[in-house]
Amino acid sequence: MSSTSSLDLVAFADSDWVGDITDCKSTSGFCMFLGDSLISWKSKKQTVVAHSTAEAKYRAMAHATAELVWLCCLLSDLGVPQSSPTCLYYDNRSAIQIAHNTVFHERTKHIEIDCHFVRQHLQSDSISLSFVTSALLLADFFSKTHI
Repeated sequence: MSSTSSLDLVAFADSDWVGDITDCKSTSGFCMFLGDSLISWKSKKQTVVAHSTAEAKYRAMAHATAELVWLCCLLSDLGVPQSSPTCLYYDNRSAIQIAHNTVFHERTKHIEIDCHFVRQHLQSDSISLSFVTSALLLADFFSKTHI
């Protein structure tokens, strides 16, 4: 870690959709930076088959949010509290809209727990969601097969 780098926590999350052709499950991935330094990353196959791209993306957002909450608590215990909401960059506008929408409907019924979890942290200002194009999404590497 550089001594001149900021101590702001920033995250990127992504997922593929039906990335595994044998069981049709998607893969979630995220990476977290403290300033310029990569401090946490993960790539994991989702446990259920997603019905849509938005569902796969939203599940990845929920996994990244859980990691962000844990990291913020850890950093606070280490004397590096985050003074503003941690920015989670994402490339799916539908998933971001679901997080901001307080009305549940048939399209989000199967991911309702994830919706409540992300929305709780969004409303408590522990995270903020920002759109970034897929070309700039650093977590893409953790969720897609690259040859």
